[in-house]
Amino acid sequence: MNQLDALKQFTTVVADTGDFRQLAQFKPQDATTNPSLILKAVQKPEYAPLLADTVAAHRGQPLDEVVDRLLVRFGTEILSIIPGRVSTEVDARLSFDEDATYTRAERLIELYQAAGVPTDRVLIKIASTWEGIRAAERLEKRGIHCNLTLLFSFCQAVVCGQAKVQLISPFVGRIYDWYKKSAGAAWDEAAQAGANDPGVQSVKRIYDHYKRHGIATEVMGASFRNVGQITALAGCDLLTISPDLLAQLAASEAPLQRALDPAAAQKMDLPAARYDEAGFRLALNQDAMATEKLAEGIRAFIADAEKLDALMQAA
Repeated sequence: MNQLDALKQFTTVVADTGDFRQLAQFKPQDATTNPSLILKAVQKPEYAPLLADTVAAHRGQPLDEVVDRLLVRFGTEILSIIPGRVSTEVDARLSFDEDATYTRAERLIELYQAAGVPTDRVLIKIASTWEGIRAAERLEKRGIHCNLTLLFSFCQAVVCGQAKVQLISPFVGRIYDWYKKSAGAAWDEAAQAGANDPGVQSVKRIYDHYKRHGIATEVMGASFRNVGQITALAGCDLLTISPDLLAQLAASEAPLQRALDPAAAQKMDLPAARYDEAGFRLALNQDAMATEKLAEGIRAFIADAEKLDALMQAA
C-alpha cells in the first residue's frame, strides 16, 4: 500500500488545486481552490476556452459577478470528478467587511444552485478575520457551510469553533516558513521536522482542543511544504494537499501510522478556551507570526484577485 492509500485510512484526502484535469488520478474526496490556484489554472492553454466562454456569456455584467461565475464554473467541473465537496473563496478584498462577505457568499451559492449543484457540496472559503468568522456564523445558520482559511493561531480556531463553522484550514507550511525565516542561520531543519515542526504542532493543538471539548468543526490541515508535514498529521480530519505532494505520497511505500487520534485527545487535560471580540483581537495581536501571516495572506490573495480581474477584462 502506498502512503496516499494508507493516509486515506485515517484522513479525508483533499486536492488543493484549480487544475481539475489533475484530479482523477489521485481520487481525492474533496477539493479546495483559492484565487492563486484559479489564476494559475486559467493561464494554462487548456483552460483558455473556459475563461473565454465565461466572459463571452456574461459580457456587460459587473466584473465581480463574472469572476464569481468563473469560480463556480471551475467548481462545477471539479465536482463532476470528485464525490465530495469543493471549496470556493469569497473575494479577499472583503475580508474585513462582514455584510459584504455574507452577501458574496450567498451569490456564490445561488450560482451553484443555478448550475444544479446542491448546497451541501460547496464550502464557502472565508478569511479567518473577526468579520469573516462573524459572516460565517450567519451563513452556517442559513445552512451554507463554510471553510475558514488563512488560519494561523489558536484564538482563530477557538472563535471558529464558537461560531460552529463547518471546517477550518490551519496553514501548516506558512507557519513553518515564518519560524524558519525568523530563526535564520540558527534553524535546524532536522530538529524541527515531523512532530516538532511548528506548523504541525499548531494543527495538533487545535485538533486536540476540538476533540477534547466536543467541538464539531472539522480540522483540515493545509499549505504543506513537504511530505513529512503531511505524515506527521495522519489522522487529522482532512488534509488538503497539492498535486505534487499527492504524487510523492502515491510513489512512496514507506510505513505510515496514525499520528492524531480523537480518543487520545479526549483523555488530555486541556482547559476550555473562549474569546470575545476584544480578547480575540488582543490574542491575535500578541501572536506575531499569526498577525503577519494573516495580513500577508490576505494581501497575496488580493493581488491575485486583481490579476484575475485584469485577465477577465482582457479576454
